[in-house]
Order: sequence, then structure tokens, then C-alpha cells
Amino acid sequence: MLNILFVCLGNICRSPLAEAIFNQKVKERGLNQSIKADSAGTASYHIGEDPDSRSIQVAVKHGVPIAHKGRQYHFKDAATFDYILAMDASNHRDIIHATSDRPEGLFLMRDFDPDGQGGDVPDPYYGGEDGFEKVFQILDRSIDAFLDFLVEKHHL
Repeated sequence: MLNILFVCLGNICRSPLAEAIFNQKVKERGLNQSIKADSAGTASYHIGEDPDSRSIQVAVKHGVPIAHKGRQYHFKDAATFDYILAMDASNHRDIIHATSDRPEGLFLMRDFDPDGQGGDVPDPYYGGEDGFEKVFQILDRSIDAFLDFLVEKHHL
């Protein structure tokens, strides 16, 4: 079983949305016996909270079920998860700092984005609903490419 962790700052916008999209695509591809996902935040702002209502709205709009309670990234996650996908460079650095090393499976989410490889997934928290739609589109295509990578690399 491959364990995947999506990480952003507060774990209420980008990372739970990535987790939900990923889990939906895993199910659609019939890979739910081989892969499971979770999400976390590098900050402790929203521990135990539901995703932002705008993340929920955009997920529902696209037919993606979303259910998550915010949790904080812990340095032990580096040993538990095979892949950790940070939403931006700042969280990527925070993961390395918390782990005191660069975990082998650590990537930026957009390392897999065919339209913006290596960039940040913008934080939509202080913006409007259009920012959440933009994030959904970035995550949707990046996750497709990431899943293709996993299927090829792990012969799933």
C-alpha cells in the first residue's frame, strides 16, 4: 500500500482538496486497494476543523466527495508516507526543516503539473471563489500526472 500525504499551511483549503481529488481519481482508476491518501498542514491553525466552505463548494461542484478534519504535519509523517506533496515552496521548506532532512518522496505538487511544472499552488484563502476554482484545476491536472507517475513507477 502506497501512502500519500498532501501538505499546505493550514490544512483547510489546498491539501484537503488535493486529498479529495486524489481519492476520487484513485477510486475511478480502481487503485483504492493499492494507494491511500491523507493531508496535513505545517501550521496548527485549524487542527480538527472541516475544510474551508469554498473548498467544499468547489469539490461538490465537480462531483468530488470531501471529508477531512485538519491536522498538523508531524516529523514522523516522513517515515509513514511514501510520498509527500507540498503545495508550495514555503511548505516544502517547512517539511524539510521539521524532518531535519529532505524525505526521499518529497515533491512540490506542481512538479507534476503539465501546465506549470515546479510552481506553487496558490493559496486561495484570502481570495474569492474563483481562486478555489483555479486551485481545483491545478490540482486536478497535477494529480492526474502524479497518478500516472505512481502507476508507472510502482507497476500498479
